[in-house]
Amino acid sequence: MQRERVSENVYWFQSEVYAQVTAGAITGPNWAVIIDTLALPEETLAMRSYIEEQLGVPVRYVINTHYHADHTWGNCFFPGATILAHSLCRQAMLEIGQTALEAARRQNPAFKQVKLLPPHLTFSDGSLSLRVGKKNLILFPTPGHSRDGISVLIEEDRVLFAGDAFLPLPYVVDGNLDQLSNTIKKIGKMGLENIIQGHGDIILRGEIDDAVRENLEYLACVRKMVKAAMRRKNPIEALEEIDIVDCGKNRVYLGGLANDLHRRNVRHLYRSLLQEEAQLASPVGDQSDD
Repeated sequence: MQRERVSENVYWFQSEVYAQVTAGAITGPNWAVIIDTLALPEETLAMRSYIEEQLGVPVRYVINTHYHADHTWGNCFFPGATILAHSLCRQAMLEIGQTALEAARRQNPAFKQVKLLPPHLTFSDGSLSLRVGKKNLILFPTPGHSRDGISVLIEEDRVLFAGDAFLPLPYVVDGNLDQLSNTIKKIGKMGLENIIQGHGDIILRGEIDDAVRENLEYLACVRKMVKAAMRRKNPIEALEEIDIVDCGKNRVYLGGLANDLHRRNVRHLYRSLLQEEAQLASPVGDQSDD
């Protein structure tokens, strides 16, 4: 696990085991808040030990930016902490979380330590604020990667823990491309010092404009190329020709996972556009009085 001090009392952690997933901690004089947990129990426990033993405070709150396992399955390792998230995060964890966890346990014995622990306190609209020492944390919805996505702004420092709303490669298989594009545009206008991505490295102030532009261009390019492929005689073959590099991204992102995620984006968007076409083509209904 890597870690770094981002600003006064604000810390970043990154997994060295799975997809460069990240988490954060904000400490006050008496307790800490963490933002997400890491993918595997051993790294989440190492993060907890560092906060409690090196920073000298217990964790009182856990914020989940969305329901995906690599951000929430460490909740159970912070007993007594209050878990905060979007209401849709709690809903998703209750509906599908246990099935996913049981499947993961069959593949990796490490997950036998994990107990699913959904959020205690949720919100749906607007924002939620939390004061930690001298820091004001603002939680607000950032959908697109998933319906339940939220980000956390450290107001005084202009540091944004974006969750998976901002990634080296935007990923929409569980979300909506248009929503994610709007979210990325919103993030780009926030006047930030740093963006803490849900996976990958910290984005510094001088890098933010380029990162926003590249992510928006990637999403627009994928949409354009998938639409073009749908007009080809053999659209499935045409989809396979949509290369990540042609869309402005690098295969080596996220420890080499980027190309696989890109292929999933392409297939997901193809299915989504097919559904949209089918809905547009379906009859509205018989309006006769017979």
